[in-house]
Amino acid sequence: MAEAVRVSVEPGVCGFLCEVFARREGKWSVGLEVRSECKHIRRLGERLSSISVRGLFAPITKNPVSRAAEDAGCHASCPVPLAVIKAAEVAMEVALPRDVRILFDPSSRREEAESRRPQEGKQAKP
Repeated sequence: MAEAVRVSVEPGVCGFLCEVFARREGKWSVGLEVRSECKHIRRLGERLSSISVRGLFAPITKNPVSRAAEDAGCHASCPVPLAVIKAAEVAMEVALPRDVRILFDPSSRREEAESRRPQEGKQAKP
């Protein structure tokens, strides 16, 4: 039996860490296990115990992972469904195990931007 691919996800503000395990099951299928404290992600895992290679490459609106995420009530910007797809691709040996990152420019972060705003009664420097 193939070794499981393990992916850790730090989704951001919600703080619910997640682990995805993907293991090739035969020639055309990948078994999945998703662990998280988030009830929506747990529902996603319950709805999606495996995926076929055909499902893996289905368009986003027909992709079983996307559909299961929607049915489970996952937020549209939750990175976990993408992590499930990436883990399955690596388990199926159609992708390399490379990290995916979304990085915000520090000037885009609200708390940092607010700390640079002029305080009440003070004028901004020209």
